[in-house]
Amino acid sequence: MGVSVAVIILGFALMGGAPSGAEQYNADIFSVRRITVGPMIALLGFVLMVVSIFVNPKNKK
Repeated sequence: MGVSVAVIILGFALMGGAPSGAEQYNADIFSVRRITVGPMIALLGFVLMVVSIFVNPKNKK
């Protein structure tokens, strides 16, 4: 579950960046990293979180 949280944080960090405002236009808000890669990594983290909740580890004794 810890890895899943780290992947989610990484995805949100990739979506972050400088905003675009009325004073200055920032074309980076439409970059592939912020629109495609970041959300896909965050979604992967959420899927991994669901899988880690439902998977039952086998104890070998």
